[in-house]
Amino acid sequence: MHTSSDDHGRDAKRAAGVLLHPTSLPGHYGIGDLGDELTGFLDWAAGAGMHLWQVLPLNPPGYGSSPYNCVSSVGGNPALISPQRLLKEQLLTPEDVGEVPNFPSDHVDFDRVVPWKKNLLRAAFKRFEAQGPNDAFEKFQSDEAEWLDDFALYMALNERHAGAPWWEWDTLLARRDGVAIKKVQRELRDQIRFQKFVQFIFFRQWAAVRDEAHARGIRIIGDVPIYVAHDSADVWANRVLFQVDENGDPVVVAGVPPDYFSSTGQRWGNPIYRWDVLRDTGYRWWITRIRMNLRFADILRLDHFRGFAAYWEVPGHEPTAMHGRWMPGPGLALFDAIRSALGELPLVAEDLGFITAEVHELREKIGVAGMKILQFGFSSPDNPHLPHRFRQHTVVYTGTHDNDTARGWFESAPESERDIARAYLGDSADISWALIRAAYTSVAETAIVPVQDILSLGSEARMNRPGAEKDNWSWRLLPGSLTRDHGEGLRRLAEITGRI
Repeated sequence: MHTSSDDHGRDAKRAAGVLLHPTSLPGHYGIGDLGDELTGFLDWAAGAGMHLWQVLPLNPPGYGSSPYNCVSSVGGNPALISPQRLLKEQLLTPEDVGEVPNFPSDHVDFDRVVPWKKNLLRAAFKRFEAQGPNDAFEKFQSDEAEWLDDFALYMALNERHAGAPWWEWDTLLARRDGVAIKKVQRELRDQIRFQKFVQFIFFRQWAAVRDEAHARGIRIIGDVPIYVAHDSADVWANRVLFQVDENGDPVVVAGVPPDYFSSTGQRWGNPIYRWDVLRDTGYRWWITRIRMNLRFADILRLDHFRGFAAYWEVPGHEPTAMHGRWMPGPGLALFDAIRSALGELPLVAEDLGFITAEVHELREKIGVAGMKILQFGFSSPDNPHLPHRFRQHTVVYTGTHDNDTARGWFESAPESERDIARAYLGDSADISWALIRAAYTSVAETAIVPVQDILSLGSEARMNRPGAEKDNWSWRLLPGSLTRDHGEGLRRLAEITGRI
């Protein structure tokens, strides 16, 4: 998705895609995974004329089960591993999965399903080890040592400390004292090897999924949050790259300033990078992160892109984001370093929120598409999220994981917004499909639609409510929800609008 920023005279490749995180797939094991249901979904998407599938971060979630608050920015989520594929490989037996708990089918019960799947993975590991040396596993450990050694040790230590964050561990371990680390590596050898095995299995299964997508002409759009979680292998293993004090507490944290939506702003709490130290290392950590995430996906959406131009820095002791300040981000130098190491940049910039000229300038200098959200467009007739104001080099969404569904948005929108929407879209009985048609018929090169909008679902199907403490990230598709009729309608629309 890297192209020139010149919108004129280019032969644009128009395409359409679908947004669905794998955890939201149906299935027998309590959470969507990388098994046959995913293959079926890819078949449906290909039949619907979709050439893109967008996912949320595939990393292992930490607090709140949020894919944007992960314990590693490069590892894979063990809960996505398919028991079905493990059965086919004879790493699990039918007896291992004989009594699946009565998990709900309409949402993920993370508190129950994650421990249950971990026990399955331990059974698979025991059987794997009994088979003797495995060349592919040994090669994986060697090839991935740069990140895998620290991550596996972090996970083993996290388990030893009953899930306590790393800054509450034994002081020598929290500070990565060399002698203490070597001692615990010996003590936790089996637990460390188990964590490496889990990552080996995840990446092997995900590689198979990518192959299946590519065989159907579908490219995957991944997601890279700008910040990482404080309690993560990233910060524990690379403290010098983050603004934390000798106790591990953040000196400053990330967020956004007060705005129309929040009088106190949003205090996210993630530690902020020491961009000067990263610059002095040639941005090696970021290059590794992008390289690893390109194993997840063909194209990467950079979350909170504006933070690369300038970011809101909040003192760590402040309870809200009100008393922060704008600080300069790494700018073009970071992307030049990544391009120099990895080649052209298949990126999409999430350039939403308080966007200044310098943010647009940075995005255009690196030549990547920005985003537009149709739900945002109807507050005024001159809103930049209205389709007639789009530039060609754009990815348009009816909504994203952070928004309400299209139907939920319309039902709760002020009457003034609904009036503009009706005038613009026509007085459609199905607002979800009216927005889908607006996205497809727009000049934007790429149109992405959440599954919830294809199904015309209401607010009950929302994936995330920013700021809510619970019941996020858990929505699931019911089996058989996506029908041939849905697919045929989308395919016809794609044919008419030049997206096939």
